Amino acid sequence: MTEKSRTYRLALVLIVSLFFLWGVANNLNDILIKHFQKAFVLDDFQVGLVQSAFYFGYFCFAIPAALFMKRFGYKAGVVCGLLLFGAGALLFLPAAEARSYLFFLAALYVIASGLSFLETAANPLVTVLGPEEGAERRLTFAQAFNPLGSIAGVMLGASFILSGVELDAEATAAMSETARQAYYASEIEAVELPYLVIGLFVIGWAALVAATRFPEVATEHATDEGVGSAGDYRTLLGRRRYLAGVVAQFFYVGAQVGIWSYLIRYAQSEVPGTPERIAADYLTLSLALFLVGRFAGAALMGRVRPALLLGLFAAINVALCAYAALAGGQAGLIALIATSFFMSVMFPTIFALSLRGLGELRKAGSSLLVMAIIGGAVLTPAMGFVSTTATIAAAMLVPALCFAVILVFAWSARRTGQRA
Repeated sequence: MTEKSRTYRLALVLIVSLFFLWGVANNLNDILIKHFQKAFVLDDFQVGLVQSAFYFGYFCFAIPAALFMKRFGYKAGVVCGLLLFGAGALLFLPAAEARSYLFFLAALYVIASGLSFLETAANPLVTVLGPEEGAERRLTFAQAFNPLGSIAGVMLGASFILSGVELDAEATAAMSETARQAYYASEIEAVELPYLVIGLFVIGWAALVAATRFPEVATEHATDEGVGSAGDYRTLLGRRRYLAGVVAQFFYVGAQVGIWSYLIRYAQSEVPGTPERIAADYLTLSLALFLVGRFAGAALMGRVRPALLLGLFAAINVALCAYAALAGGQAGLIALIATSFFMSVMFPTIFALSLRGLGELRKAGSSLLVMAIIGGAVLTPAMGFVSTTATIAAAMLVPALCFAVILVFAWSARRTGQRA
């Protein structure tokens, strides 16, 4: 193996690991939603702000991250993202000591700002770390580590954050003020050790990336991968099919984040007596189905046009979410878990269909599609509002509506002959 080959291979290993790391961070939020609801005595709308803070950070930093890389290169963007990620994780310690929910939300915002840098850098960087003819294969391989990280995040949170101690309102009311405050404090402090370990590990990984020799393509000014000019964006605003894709992506991320955020809550509400750790296992199962669905969907696209497959999966998820909302119970829970399999192909398929035919506008178009993930920040608390005013089952009508929007987009893309 030549020195050049070793350099590319080591760099690729370090960058592929990032897909795993942000999968861990993303789905730890699903555990935090359940945990903070108990520790801070929050309703479903208030606890939904966990995802609002997180995905708003993604939204705010997508374009700044692209501009940063245009000026300093991919490697610098990765190191900056890891440092922000690590700093946000370490902020969980003073947040826990202060017992401040707003402080935790601020820490999550910082973590998300770092992840925005990582996602903006890692995807294009994987494609250039090796021969051009193997770019798609490398990126597909790298993306497979994301749901693995998601599963690891849920398992980590279930094991080290969720205590298994679940006291209802009557039990906590019967406690003395001292005992009640001690209980809340112990629940809040449970996040300290996991996030301390994550923070130190991520900062150490940043140091490793910084010290590792990367190929020149990763360190040169990425002038060809920056965001487009103002004129590009004005042109995009006149592309109705592209804007429909941005809207579809907004609703997809909102549906995905919302379902996973409230799956534990749904399980415990609709199947009374379900312990929180068992409910977390249902979330792990959902993520496993998501992983399987990603590979199955990729295989099916060899025979079925992507727009048609997207529409079919969206229609199935409309039915599954509607059933979960109207039927409830164990059957409704099974239906909700099953949605993860059919969600698996949606993000990349919407992304590819939206960019089809944009030509030189692809760079600017990509940045707006990444920013569309703010749907997770908007629609998760919307589901929480429905749950607070009605029931957690009724809240599943929100993702049903989201999948209906995706179905319309898929039908439109199919009719216009677009292909991913």
